[in-house]
Amino acid sequence: MNRSSSATKPARAADIDAYLASLPPKARGGLEKLRKTIRAAVPEAEEGFSYGMPAFKLLGRPLIAFAAAKAHSSLYPMSAAVIRALEPELKDYETSKGTVRFPPDRPPPARLVRKILKARMAELQQRRT
Repeated sequence: MNRSSSATKPARAADIDAYLASLPPKARGGLEKLRKTIRAAVPEAEEGFSYGMPAFKLLGRPLIAFAAAKAHSSLYPMSAAVIRALEPELKDYETSKGTVRFPPDRPPPARLVRKILKARMAELQQRRT
C-alpha cells in the first residue's frame, strides 16, 4: 500500500504557525506567548498536534497542548493528576479534569506554565521507569 507523504509526515512547527495565523489577533497573541513559554521551558520537546490541537511531545508521549475556543483559550496538561496537584495555584482559572481555561489575551504566567510542565514531565518520567 502506498501512502501519501502527508499521511506519514509528522506535524511540524509550520503547521502550528498556520493554526495560530488562522486565529483572531487576541487569541493568537495569547497562544503565541504560551507556545514561546513552553518552547523555552522544554526545548527538547517536539511540536506537533494531538487530538487536533497544537501540542508538544516528550519521551514520545503527549506533554501539553493548547487551543483557542470562541470565548476562551485552553491549556491541556494531558493529566487530571497534574491539575489536581496544582489546584491551589490554578484557583484563578476555570479548570476541569484535563483543562485550564483562560481569557484569550491573558495566558497563565510563565512561572505557572513552567510549574505545570515540571509536574507533567515528572509524571511522564515516572511512567517510563
